[in-house]
Amino acid sequence: MRTQSRRRPRATLATAAAGTLLAPLLSGCWVGAGGSGSGGDSINVLMVNNPQMTELQKLTAAHFTKETGIKVNFTVLPENDVRDKISQDFANQAGQYDVATLSNYEIPIYARNGWLHDMDTYVAKDPSYDEQDVLEPMRQSLTGDDGKLYGQPFYGESSFLMYRKDVFAAKGLTMPAHPTWRQVADLAAKADGARPGMRGICLRGLPGWGELMAPLTTVVNTFGGTWFDKDWKARLDSPAFRKATKFYVGLVREHGESGAAQSGFAECLNNMTQGKVAMWYDATSAAGLLEADGSPVRGKLGYAPAPVERTPSSGWLYTWAWGIQQASRNPDKAWKFVSWASGKGYEQLVGKTSGWSNVPAGKRASTYADADYRASAAAFQEMTKEAIEGTRPNDPGVQPRPAPGIQFVGIPEFTDLGTKVSQEISSAIAGRQSTDSALDKSQQLAEKISKEYEGR
Repeated sequence: MRTQSRRRPRATLATAAAGTLLAPLLSGCWVGAGGSGSGGDSINVLMVNNPQMTELQKLTAAHFTKETGIKVNFTVLPENDVRDKISQDFANQAGQYDVATLSNYEIPIYARNGWLHDMDTYVAKDPSYDEQDVLEPMRQSLTGDDGKLYGQPFYGESSFLMYRKDVFAAKGLTMPAHPTWRQVADLAAKADGARPGMRGICLRGLPGWGELMAPLTTVVNTFGGTWFDKDWKARLDSPAFRKATKFYVGLVREHGESGAAQSGFAECLNNMTQGKVAMWYDATSAAGLLEADGSPVRGKLGYAPAPVERTPSSGWLYTWAWGIQQASRNPDKAWKFVSWASGKGYEQLVGKTSGWSNVPAGKRASTYADADYRASAAAFQEMTKEAIEGTRPNDPGVQPRPAPGIQFVGIPEFTDLGTKVSQEISSAIAGRQSTDSALDKSQQLAEKISKEYEGR
């Protein structure tokens, strides 16, 4: 059952800290014609500059605009920059941008603040969009406190365990169908040194609320911990939170990659690709990169569900989704763009023009039933779908939560809190302080948030 915040969050979001779930895919900066607001037969779209978004930008004029007559003016920025710009424009309801890319972290908060146009009416009048085809966890994570939809996913991901099948076979190791973290730690120890310079596992240690704290929080959840209890009391000093964090820090220090305190998604991706690690726990979206044409580990990898301890599943849930600003001058045209960009037809278009490996997957059941996509992503597509469908964004642990979120706490203050806590824990991974010391400091940071929310 979903538990709601007892207090209306502040009307601003802290600027996203370094290290986000898809940061390694982001590079460069291209700014389109935003103007001072859309009008007539045009809309303004502000979006993150990852490869799948820029692919959409290339296809828009020749397909969406040609079909609808609606011109789309894109502004495309790196993730931290785009979050800051979106927050400013939507908080002020300036109406400069009709549509923006938002994650399932921001959308419920923005909806609560009245910054987003709900999409229920549009969905009801657009049966070809087929809302029920969107995976349930995605729909749930983009729903506001009032039960209305405020976002539509462009693509989504969960997390799972990736491992070298050939290395495991050579060492006589077997990956359980549903591994526990204890089993993973044992396998990491046995795989350590399986080949010259190879370490047992790669885990993020780079500071950032979306870097280190994403995988670590999933470990905390399944070990029985939580950032805050249902009454908003900070629980970073609880036995379960300490046990999970000590386990994570100990595992990466003993059997993890070199330079773990500065390793994020990008570094672990490189380590796995270059054969420097035998296992890697991270985003399901990584599989497409590891299995891409030309990858030296293509066909050598196995995939297993996110490891657990006390919960039936533990994978995170993340999506880049489209939100329509409440102050948009052209919400009807904005919906037409959203419907096209997140619809079944767009996925078919990408598959046919750019290759099925480039399809923005992770959001629709029909994608995983498509024969062409299944053939292209045979190694990991079923495990990815199961990982996403198994997530519990409103109930990820063993106790009630005061706010939604698996790898984050769905309050505006989490970007700052999560980053500061990650800096302390990364310091423990680097050996500059004990894990207990890092958590004592982190508890004090979290208690400041508790005082703002308790009893409201």
